[in-house]
Amino acid sequence: MKYVQLNSSDQMPLLGLGTWQLRGQECVDSVKMAVEIGYNHIDTADGYNNHQAVGRGIKESGIDRNELFITSKIKPENLHYEDIKTDTQRFLEELNIGYLDLILIHWPNKDIPLEESLKALKEVKEEGLAKNIGVSNFTINHLKDAMEIYPDLVAVNQVEFHPTLYQKQLLDFCQENGIVLTAYSPLARGEVFENKVIKELAAKYGKSASKFTLKWLIDKDIVAIPKASSREHLESNFDLFDWNLPAEVREKMDQLNKNNRIINPEWGEFDY
Repeated sequence: MKYVQLNSSDQMPLLGLGTWQLRGQECVDSVKMAVEIGYNHIDTADGYNNHQAVGRGIKESGIDRNELFITSKIKPENLHYEDIKTDTQRFLEELNIGYLDLILIHWPNKDIPLEESLKALKEVKEEGLAKNIGVSNFTINHLKDAMEIYPDLVAVNQVEFHPTLYQKQLLDFCQENGIVLTAYSPLARGEVFENKVIKELAAKYGKSASKFTLKWLIDKDIVAIPKASSREHLESNFDLFDWNLPAEVREKMDQLNKNNRIINPEWGEFDY
């Protein structure tokens, strides 16, 4: 595993298991298998409705809690001060852990003052319930708003990021301001497997499209959290750390951006 340093000096694994749409026994088994393979970063959210299953998978894996980096996210409708304080405690109970390594605002909500939300999250961190605070689906303007309130509180911004949604301006802003970017849907919900350029590069160099895409991300110090439930896919996605991305692959993948946003709910604020 390779790591990126957060503004708290904590080390965040560059590869994690995304658990969106994983529930019940499938989620338990996926988490357990991932940990056995070597994953030490698990990403979940209140909105995924799988906290208990994730917690069971962690427990059944037998790994020491302190060896894991666990992230969860607060629903946008629950960003009032008291809701955040209550939800954080509930997350820990559902996951059966004593603290989160990272807690995120899942989506910005213009109807709830950001200052109120960040105040609660700052206290959550001070109380030791979450080691790091972050956000998800924040634009540059959202981040600027957060930094005006608490300049050094936000450690991570988790957004959709893949070769055909190469948000370079957002990435540059985050890295210039000490914020780590995490890529969700890093394989573009499977679209990378059909991309002509990536397919040709994969065939030429004998690597899969998913390996090239994930390697392209982590080489930029972007954390990637692909979802996988089979041992085959978990192992394939994990095989990123003992080989180098060919320069031709990096250069061609850097040119694939089409502003291809796959996750775009009507209430999203990506135009802000």
